[in-house]
Amino acid sequence: MGRGRSRAEVALPGLLSACYRRRTRDGAGSQDARAPTLPTHDATPETSTMTRDLRPKLLALPLAAGVLATWVTGPTPCLADSPRPPTAVRTGQEALGDWTTDAPGVRRKLTVADLAPPYDTPSSNNQPKVVKRPEGAWPKAPEGFKVEEFATGLTNPRVIMTAPNGDVFVAESMADRVKVLRDSDGDGKPEVTEVFADKLGKPFGIAFYPPGPNPTHVYVANTDSVVRFPYKVGDTKATGPAETIVAQLPGFARLTGGGHWTRDVAFSPDGKRMYVSVGSKSNVDDNDAERRRADILAFTPEGKDEKVYASGIRNPVGLAIQPGTGTVWTSVNERDGLGDHLVPDYITHVEEGGFYGWPWFYIGSHQDPRHKDKHPELKEKVIVPDVILQSHSASLDLAFYTGDQFPEEYKGDLFAAEHGSWNRARRTGYKVVRVPLKDGKATGEYEDFLVGFVTPDGNVWGRPVGVAVARDGSLLVTDDASGTIWRVSAKKEKVVAR
Repeated sequence: MGRGRSRAEVALPGLLSACYRRRTRDGAGSQDARAPTLPTHDATPETSTMTRDLRPKLLALPLAAGVLATWVTGPTPCLADSPRPPTAVRTGQEALGDWTTDAPGVRRKLTVADLAPPYDTPSSNNQPKVVKRPEGAWPKAPEGFKVEEFATGLTNPRVIMTAPNGDVFVAESMADRVKVLRDSDGDGKPEVTEVFADKLGKPFGIAFYPPGPNPTHVYVANTDSVVRFPYKVGDTKATGPAETIVAQLPGFARLTGGGHWTRDVAFSPDGKRMYVSVGSKSNVDDNDAERRRADILAFTPEGKDEKVYASGIRNPVGLAIQPGTGTVWTSVNERDGLGDHLVPDYITHVEEGGFYGWPWFYIGSHQDPRHKDKHPELKEKVIVPDVILQSHSASLDLAFYTGDQFPEEYKGDLFAAEHGSWNRARRTGYKVVRVPLKDGKATGEYEDFLVGFVTPDGNVWGRPVGVAVARDGSLLVTDDASGTIWRVSAKKEKVVAR
């Protein structure tokens, strides 16, 4: 390498120092607007020359390569952000990251003690740029699983549900319809695709009633109502008109940081209660426009006796009923505007009569600074959710794994779709996570299960929304960016157990 130290050797300590400072402030792979960053190849004429000089030397500097590759080729994580053994649970700052630190099997656990202070970083408006899936790009699942396209060419596929006979119902929300897909021969591809019902109103949630093998109706949650259609197992088209069950829900609004329009619907195992989720209209307002919002409502199956089942839940996008216990679980989008690391989204079981904080508090007794000193009587009543996710992940639909195809350790666990961030400088979400349960209760951990929807330069080609277990035990995932339903199955050879 010649006499003296190479330029790479001279630069390395400073680069490692910047990397360390960034990591200790932001966590693995995340980067806020005020944190030190590695220089780019076109920062100055001097660094441009230096970069060109370094290119042929990278292979000779294994230690420097991890950092300098970022310098030369673009945004990748620091040395310590490289993949770790999947059995290690990342906690605290190590649990934070972005799409470059996601990998199948990576586990994270965040706690209340890990919360950043408000405004620790500037609030970002980093909307995803959705691009066509690049050649060779494909979702990645853990070793032993196979990922295939189940169906393509769909229009904004959102919630997905499996009928008792294995038919797949999917809401195409922006097309105002629900489709049915049938894989008659079990080859992992639908031979039948039919429109079950159309001329709906931004449909999202789908539920079969009564629960069990012989439902008589399909319920659909529009943005401003709940309707149902007569149904017998095997129907691919509604045999009668929509019957309105709940005539007036707070309706459609689409605003950055609020205006939540999705409504999910689910039934208690005994069929006596219908749950409907309604998100807030705003990011963090507490005015009359939020009446009957940011909560989970309960009705009879006929839409009578409305009650607030739980409140203070900013946007309970997805609902799932836990097999065996009948417990309601939800997947929640929390508020924006407090920085890259607040407020965490979450997944939790829902306690009847419970209050989860919005808009005055978050994740327990933490007061939102935009509502300083308001409602001190509620501070100690705020329930801390079971699983704290990285902020701004946009957790949407969720489903319990009830199949027999995956390894036994997956039985009863949750899968949740993370649609992906916009209010964060470095993208997070854009994946499906697994939430392990032990004795029916969450451990607080979550694990990357299906990743790879973001390009190396940070553009987005896929955005997971809905998850459902197919009749054969595979996992179906809707992706509303590419218009695809993905099918994840266990390979015939045994999946490597964790």
